[in-house]
Amino acid sequence: MFIWFTLLADWLVYDCLGLSNQSQLAQALHFFVEDTSKIFALLIIMIYAIGWLRAALNVERVRGYLAGKPKWIGYTMGSGFGAVTPFCSCSSIPVFLGFTSAGIPIGITMAFLLTSPLINEVAILLLFSLLGLEITLLYITTGMAIGIIGGAILDLLRAERWLQPIAAKAYAMGQESSQMATNPANGHAETITWRHRHQFAKSETKEIFGRVWKWVVIGVGLGAALHGFVPAGWLEANLGDGQWWSVPLAVLAGIPLYANATGVIPVMESLLIQGVPLGTTLAFCMSTVAASFPEFVMLKQVMQWRLLALVFALLLTSFTLMGWVLNLLQ
Repeated sequence: MFIWFTLLADWLVYDCLGLSNQSQLAQALHFFVEDTSKIFALLIIMIYAIGWLRAALNVERVRGYLAGKPKWIGYTMGSGFGAVTPFCSCSSIPVFLGFTSAGIPIGITMAFLLTSPLINEVAILLLFSLLGLEITLLYITTGMAIGIIGGAILDLLRAERWLQPIAAKAYAMGQESSQMATNPANGHAETITWRHRHQFAKSETKEIFGRVWKWVVIGVGLGAALHGFVPAGWLEANLGDGQWWSVPLAVLAGIPLYANATGVIPVMESLLIQGVPLGTTLAFCMSTVAASFPEFVMLKQVMQWRLLALVFALLLTSFTLMGWVLNLLQ
């Protein structure tokens, strides 16, 4: 299937533009056209398919179901829900407030919040198409582990003490109401028609594609620049030996940047092609997605500075340790 995108890039860059396949510009443009067309096609097809499946999802029922589970199961399910929902950091905050309003323990809510920007279904599909099954599974496992462990730590520290007043009030009211709540499964189940599913999937496709396409262009553009204009072997020579300092440096370099998980994957692909170790690459990309300044400005709406600093330190430490371990294993 993916050969058609390569042929499209060959035709546009080499036949239409008449560029030599030996030139840096041609290599960069070929990378950009091939990856952008492939990602856009996958986005449209897969967002629609997943939207079709998600049409019958009752978020209130999910929240109620999570609230009654043992904590470790709850952490895993909260992280898993974060991984399969297409929320970026800004759209995760209303869901965060919804979780607190439902009286769900703060650790489960934080497991969702930590995992949600790192993983989504579109990112998983792109990872699989660009980098293969092994790296995809590794990325998913690492992202969910960070959410689960982070949620457990924040639960032990009783992080609800450091919520902003609006979130703290919602959490307190949710705790009271959850003790008197009836079984959410007793509610009337709405019948979901095929037409409704189609309309929902179509709306999801339009909304999500409209939100992420620019990040795809930016991410692929950066990846194309690395692929075509950075001298061959330069990144490998400077970061390719997996020096201990390269991982924390990569994590710090990602903080001023911002991209969602969809846009950062082409950059990840280019870094790996250039010879940067897997651990260093993942540490940089995860920092860009989940520990950037713009994201923490958004999270300040629901967290006090103490909790915000704790989450920030937890993420940076997790990314650094993960990078070191993966580089050692590699």
